[in-house]
Amino acid sequence: MNNGMNENLQIRTYKKSGHIEVIAGSMFSGKTEELIRRIRRAQIAKQRVKVFKPKIDDRYSETSIVSHSEQSFPSEMVESASEIPDKCFDYEVIGIDEAQFFGKELVDICQMLADSGKRVIVAGLDQDYKAKPFEPMPQLLAIAEYITKTLAVCVVCGAPANRTQRVSAENERVLVGGKDHYEARCRLHHTIVE
Repeated sequence: MNNGMNENLQIRTYKKSGHIEVIAGSMFSGKTEELIRRIRRAQIAKQRVKVFKPKIDDRYSETSIVSHSEQSFPSEMVESASEIPDKCFDYEVIGIDEAQFFGKELVDICQMLADSGKRVIVAGLDQDYKAKPFEPMPQLLAIAEYITKTLAVCVVCGAPANRTQRVSAENERVLVGGKDHYEARCRLHHTIVE
């Protein structure tokens, strides 16, 4: 029996325990960089990986997740989280970036993927620009086996920053952007402009 067939047989007959890892933090805190680092390490370990991003986030690329420091990794854009499960059958590690742009259905989908033996790594903003919990991140944090909270650097004072300051005039909750719309701020220097 060749190695490919043997490997497929093992995958079908041996159910590995899956889990969920959540990387949460403010803008400019390195969430996507950390997701890319973990995905690349999984590739080095010869695991099959697949990465998804929401269609709404086309800031830097339509074919890759891209960090603010210009690190990138190939990904597939999806309109909604409901598209993800059908695209994951042949993969062991699933990466999902910008989770805050998916609806609450992402929580059940991550549960299902982990229950099927997959390692699910999700990155996203845990707070919106008003420092309010940004769904579905609170629910994902509640069910995750592993949680990483990333911190940025406050642009005002240099302290650790866990908030995202909107610096443009728009007031809708979801506004895709980078330094043109947002800054990292600490608790002291974060202000909410109505």
